[in-house]
Amino acid sequence: MQTRHEILAILQGLPLAALMVGADARIVLANDAAIAAFGAAILQRHHGISFRQPDFVRAVEAALTGRGGSRVRVVISAAAQDVVYQVTVSPLPDGALCVFEDFSAQEQMGQMRRDFVANVSHELRTPLTSLLGFIETLQGPARNDAAARERFLAIMASEAERMSRLVRDLLHLSRVEAEELRRPTEAVDLAALLRAVASNLRGLAAGAGVSLVLDGADAPLMLRADADQMTQVMQNLIENALKYGSSRGATVRAALARESGPRGEQVCLRVMDQGEGIDPLHIPRLTERFYRVDGHRSREKGGTGLGLAIVKHIVNRHRGRLLIDSEKGKGSQFTVILPLG
Repeated sequence: MQTRHEILAILQGLPLAALMVGADARIVLANDAAIAAFGAAILQRHHGISFRQPDFVRAVEAALTGRGGSRVRVVISAAAQDVVYQVTVSPLPDGALCVFEDFSAQEQMGQMRRDFVANVSHELRTPLTSLLGFIETLQGPARNDAAARERFLAIMASEAERMSRLVRDLLHLSRVEAEELRRPTEAVDLAALLRAVASNLRGLAAGAGVSLVLDGADAPLMLRADADQMTQVMQNLIENALKYGSSRGATVRAALARESGPRGEQVCLRVMDQGEGIDPLHIPRLTERFYRVDGHRSREKGGTGLGLAIVKHIVNRHRGRLLIDSEKGKGSQFTVILPLG
């Protein structure tokens, strides 16, 4: 029979947190991974006191009484967030072996998928409900009402366009995520891209009564990048500043600059507005999918809630950073930092 010293040596070779419960139901051995996860205080304590989880206690008792091993889910409360373990409990000649596999990341991914499906369903259901309602009205009471028909068809066209934008952004997001690990290799002139984007958005700026000013876009500024994706970054940031970040008579400024950073030469794209600013409470969540500071206003202006999420993934693909600075009443600044090397 192996000594406890030999068993501990085996436990230390496991990459997962592992511990041994003795025949007296006390935890007698734990490897370094288990000590780091649960603390040294678990040693020589009853397993039911160290882990107040009914399923875990029943699984250990079954192993100690010769009824076989099992696999149970254990949730440990931590300061930042709960940690979810799948615990394999196996009987030993004089105790039970418990191996803890951290499933927190898988649980979070599953929750993210569920939240994503729920959000997409909600975003599509609203315009679909409107379309179905108007179609039913046009087929019935408003069949011969020309004025109502024109008004309803205009609203239906707007709702259909909203769904089209959502599907388009979802496809863009999926494509960007699929390519995120592959760095771009094409040399691109960012200044030329910025001038083209600004030219396309002049009409939107004029309609909003906002001046769009470019800085640093006269001379070529070359960078290894994906031209389409960088165009999307510029368009999303400037369009957001024009739609949500500035009132009539204000100025939106987009500036390109080559600078020295802590990791060498870098390119900075800054988009600054003179709007009402963003509450600091919202800033950490702005790049989450479907997160909106003002959901009603965003939908009215055609926002899908995916623009900044797309920007974040594109910037990640280019090994850059997205910084957001804002102060209530003083506008916002979105900065994209891209390494030149």
